[in-house]
Order: sequence, then structure tokens, then C-alpha cells
Amino acid sequence: MGRRIRWLGVVLILCFGLVIIQLTNIQFHRAPALRTKAAAIANKANPDNYRGYILAADGTNLAQSVPNTDKADNFHQYVRQYPYGSLFSGVVGYSSFYYGTGGVESVYNDELIPHSQPAHTLTQLLSPPPKTTDNITLTVEPYLQKVAQQECAQIPNVNQDCGIVAITPQTGAVTALYSNPTYDPAPLTSPVVNTEKLAAEGDLQKDGEGFSPAVALATQETELPGSTFKVVTTTAVYNLKPTLAGFTFPVAACTPTLPESNLPICNDPSPPSNGSPCGGDIQVMLPESCDPGYAELGLALGGATLYEQATLFGFDAVPPIDLVGFEEGSVAKSNFPTPIELSPGHEPGLPGIAYSAFGQQDVNSTALQMAMVAAAVANGGALMTPHVMAQIRDSQGAVVETFKPTVYKQSLSAGAAAQVTQLMQQVAISGTAAGVFPSSLNVAVKTGTAQTGNSANNTDDWMIGFAPANDPKVAVAVEVPFQATSSTGARIAGPIMEKMLEAALNPPPGQ
Repeated sequence: MGRRIRWLGVVLILCFGLVIIQLTNIQFHRAPALRTKAAAIANKANPDNYRGYILAADGTNLAQSVPNTDKADNFHQYVRQYPYGSLFSGVVGYSSFYYGTGGVESVYNDELIPHSQPAHTLTQLLSPPPKTTDNITLTVEPYLQKVAQQECAQIPNVNQDCGIVAITPQTGAVTALYSNPTYDPAPLTSPVVNTEKLAAEGDLQKDGEGFSPAVALATQETELPGSTFKVVTTTAVYNLKPTLAGFTFPVAACTPTLPESNLPICNDPSPPSNGSPCGGDIQVMLPESCDPGYAELGLALGGATLYEQATLFGFDAVPPIDLVGFEEGSVAKSNFPTPIELSPGHEPGLPGIAYSAFGQQDVNSTALQMAMVAAAVANGGALMTPHVMAQIRDSQGAVVETFKPTVYKQSLSAGAAAQVTQLMQQVAISGTAAGVFPSSLNVAVKTGTAQTGNSANNTDDWMIGFAPANDPKVAVAVEVPFQATSSTGARIAGPIMEKMLEAALNPPPGQ
């Protein structure tokens, strides 16, 4: 009898062990996959579309579920509303009966839908409290988001597509994230499937510049960053190869013939024979944005060093921001060629190093990534994890979770950041952005005008930067693709950058 009891005890212990292993597996190993799957089918399990609020940083209501008053055409008890329409859709996303969820509605779906409350007492454990929803407060500032929208609409060319991202360098909080074109999430909340399908089909249609409202230009489209990438190349010198700090390029319009190529690189060539002479040391080359000088500097650094520095800023990895795009589309990773691709005998090989050093040919980036570059320099080298969630509260107002800022990557040393900042200040004082900003803003910026190579000879016009340079409060990236040949980053993206920095540093009363 005693032996049977012992065996029974052993069996029970094994059973408890298996239960513990399975619970551990579900809670830690399978949790991400189960969470993604749950988000994808969220509205199947929640057909009434009753969800928590999504609020802006100032408490402005961005998404809510309201009682349905039209039961004749809509049998659901609640209808999801987005008071600001397309202004925040690139962040907030949508909650669709047919397509599921996107944006913050997807990432924090488990918190927004009715869910069980944790038991804090024995009574609650024995008699669980009713399910409730949580409310999500974001980091985005409505006044700054509106400035981004207004400035995109005032681009002085026919093509007005743009991507704008603003980040608080010390925390990674995204205070503005706007893309044009963008979409209205309201039709996607309709319980009428055909209405949702027609809306989605329209949102996926590309405009004349090749962008669709459903694919956020600021976070899901990558373009040539042009000379804004010279900030990365310059950082590589001071951070990884300080022996090149004294590098000098003799004043010339073009480089010598590139290795493995019979072509030179010229400065602002239109045509190449009209390149503008430039050169000097790095303190001169960055403010004047000397392409041939940076091509030679890139070759001196080498592909492996450039790649290392690019990845330290986050290139070749999906940014860890708490967003997903339309139909669960991922935030795009920005790309820089690998050391193997930049080695002799490979594609693009050694010439690729020269072009990549000033953001052309084989480098592409999102506006989010270039904002992260500016933010890392502004924060003394520490790149904070970008995020849009500030806080989660339950339906009674109690705090469930507050985002804790974390370092994503140590992109450069504090000393290197200080040196790069000084050079970016000179860009606004005496370089390619001279005259764009009032001295009172004390900005550190870099322009970019990338040749797209299309038949219309369009340019992708950029500017990245932060302010005040001596005590940064905000870092911004502005991207305006497919502009006229005569356009430049300073002329097109510059005024937008000036308005964004001015608004961020001088918010309306009460913000």
C-alpha cells in the first residue's frame, strides 16, 4: 500500500512538472506568436467593437467606441470613431470588422479589447471582477502633428508627398509622425464588408509619385537619404577611426577615377562637367556638403567601418518602434550594403563605398531612421528606443503601465557626438542651410539632395537636425521625395524643418 502511494506521489509530481513546463512555454516562448495571432483575429472575437480610448499626449481623444444609433443598417452595439480622421491614422491605425487592426490599434489590441482584470485579493480570485478595457495614451502631440500636416500641404511644387518624424532625444518618445499621402480610417470601421473593401482598395492605389495612402511614407517607404547620410560617415571618423580626423580633400570638382570604375564622382553635376569645386578638411566638407570629398573619405574609411557605423545607428534592422502598418505591414528597415557587397569583385564593390558615403546608389532609408540618427547625435551618442505609447490606464484611471525609456544602441561616443554637433551647427551658419533658420533657434542640421536617377531627374530632398544644439529638446527628419531637378534639401525640406523645430520649442500655452 505504501509503495502505491509513493508511486502515486511520483506521478502527481511529474504531472505538476509538465503543467509548469507548459505554462512557462506559453508565457515566455509562445507569447509573442500568440499575441500576434490574437491581434489578427481580435475583431472576430469582439464583433461589437467595444474598445478602450486612444489618447494623444495632451489627452485629446484620437479613437473611441460610441453606441450605435443606427441599428437598421448596423446591428453592432458600438461603432469605432476617429475624431481627427487621417491626421493620426499613420500612428493610431484602424479597427476593422473585416481587415482586423493596424497601428496602435493592433499593437495594443489586447489592452484595448475587454479583458480580464488581474486579481489583487482572495475575493477577486474566487469571484473574478468583470472584464474591462484599458486606455492608451500616446506620445504624439496634436499641435505638432498639425504643423507637419500643414507644412506638407504647402510644399511649393506639384509633388507634395512627404514624411516627417519628430523625436524627443532623451526618451525616444515620438512627438510627431506624419506621412502624405495618408488615409481616413473611418470607412475601414464599417460593418458593411463592401464599404471596407472599397476603402482598402482606394487606400492601396498609388499616386503620381508612386506612394499609396496605406503605406506610411515616414515609416514604411525607403528612399535615398543623400547627403544627410554624411552625418553617419562623419560619425564613423570620430567614433571608429579618429586617425582620419585630419582627412583633407584637395579642392576639386570631381574625384579621380574610382577603383574598379572608369567614372569619377563630381559635386552637384548637371551635367558632370559643370561640377562645383569643393574640398578641404572635414570641418569644411560637411558644411558645404562636398560629394567628391566624402566619396574619397568613404574609401579611406572602408566598407566594413561604414557598415559598422550605419548599423550602430540602426540600419539593416527593423526599428523597435511599437507600430505596425496597414494590414499588419511591418515598419521598414533601412539598408546599407554589407562589407561583402562592398568588397572587390562583388556588387556594388569598391565604387559602392564611395557612393554610399554620401547616401547615394545603394543606401536607402526611412524618415524614421534618419530621425533616429539625428536623435542619437543629439543625445550624446545614446539612441533611445523609439516609441509611441506613453502610458496605459485601466477604465478606472489607474496606471497599468508606463513606458520606461531604454537605450536601443550606443551609436557613438559622447565626444564624437559633440564634434558632429559642432559641424552640423556650421551647416546652418555658413553651409548649405545658411539663411534658413533664425539664429535664435540654435539648430544643428544636415541637408540632403539625392539624385533619384529617374527620367525626370527628380531629387529626394531631405533635412535632419535638432535644437537647441547645446541642449537638444527635439530631433526631426523631413523627407520630400521626387522634387524638381532644381530643388534642394535646403529649399524644400528646410522651411518645413524650421516650422517643426519652432513649434516643438515653442508649444501653445497649456501644452
